[in-house]
Amino acid sequence: MTDTVIHTNGLTRKFGDFIAVNAISFEVKKGEIFGFLGANGAGKTTAMKILCGLLSPSSGEAKVAGYDVYTQNESIKKHIGYMSQKFSLYENLKVRENIKFYGGIYGLRGADLNQKTEQLINRLGLENEADKLVGSLPLGWKQKIAFSVAILHKPKIVFLDEPTGGVDPVTRRQFWDLIYEAANEGITVFVTTHYMDEAEYCDRVSIMVDGSIAALDTPEKLKEQFKTNSMEGVFLQLARNAKRSE
Repeated sequence: MTDTVIHTNGLTRKFGDFIAVNAISFEVKKGEIFGFLGANGAGKTTAMKILCGLLSPSSGEAKVAGYDVYTQNESIKKHIGYMSQKFSLYENLKVRENIKFYGGIYGLRGADLNQKTEQLINRLGLENEADKLVGSLPLGWKQKIAFSVAILHKPKIVFLDEPTGGVDPVTRRQFWDLIYEAANEGITVFVTTHYMDEAEYCDRVSIMVDGSIAALDTPEKLKEQFKTNSMEGVFLQLARNAKRSE
């Protein structure tokens, strides 16, 4: 159990009579790349908000990085990173300013923040761009910076919410190289994606339908179970049974 960084049991969230997340149970291990898939309206965004400490569940259990989602959501926020599809960067701030701003939000201070900022700039090869406005950079660079900032404080888990939306296939593949590096360093990656080829890159994949987990296993075992040669085939078989959408 010591390697378990996310644990849920019967996790449920209701909005009035509507059950957005319906008694889901799963575990995610340290350093695992865990794909969290589902069509619009499946409940994955609500579930992710609960796990990030942004929304309380209606019932059930959940611990993230060892902290309880009911009573320790502020501690959860300190031990995770988060990146959205919009990359979460301020385009009217310079690259160095963005890194320092988010590093401060994640609790880094003084010499430690300055050191980690310069190390990140050097690692990404951004010495010549560090004092340029983020808005002037190509989309792929914004994406790499946003991800790197999300793990600047070495969190136990990084949550990636549709991080590669609107990015070309080559840049998407380069982004996944960064994900592999983070996982190799022991950071757990919890990622939602609409790209089924990216589901193939995950260690395990969960697929939500109508608020429930309809399937959870490795990509290879899921393809074998559903007798298809692609994760898209698995997803289509499950999604066609969905009764709701956003």
